[in-house]
Amino acid sequence: MKKYFALIIVSFLAFLSCEKDDICIDGTTPKLIIRFYNNDTETDLKSAQLDSVWVEGKSKIEDFTGVSTDSIYIPLDLNADITTFILEKNQVKDTLKFSYTKKDVFVSRSCGYKTVFENFQLDSNTINWIKNINITESTNSTIEDETAAHITIFH
Repeated sequence: MKKYFALIIVSFLAFLSCEKDDICIDGTTPKLIIRFYNNDTETDLKSAQLDSVWVEGKSKIEDFTGVSTDSIYIPLDLNADITTFILEKNQVKDTLKFSYTKKDVFVSRSCGYKTVFENFQLDSNTINWIKNINITESTNSTIEDETAAHITIFH
């Protein structure tokens, strides 16, 4: 009888020590969202036939090689305070150089930390096929989620 009682107590204590499974449903480190618009009518989205997109000094981002799209989402470099993107359309390249400061923010126990990009700004860009580029007002120089476009490109 004592064996069963001890087994019940040990089982009960083991059950109490279990933690619920945590699933990360909160946001993680956001990617930079770029929307393409028509330069003639700036409120109309306009697909860009991209040959390729890549970060300077790195390989091409395969998701955006040979695609026609009105928006892209690309990661900023977590190991630097500057990221330079090259966007190629019809074998014409434009370069966009962004600078920012990184801030790690604790999200939750299941998600861990995410990086928020503050003081986000466009340092330089070329204007070959891109006619104009703007940081959206909703960004407000901070990229902390992927709910809206951060950059608008007119072409």
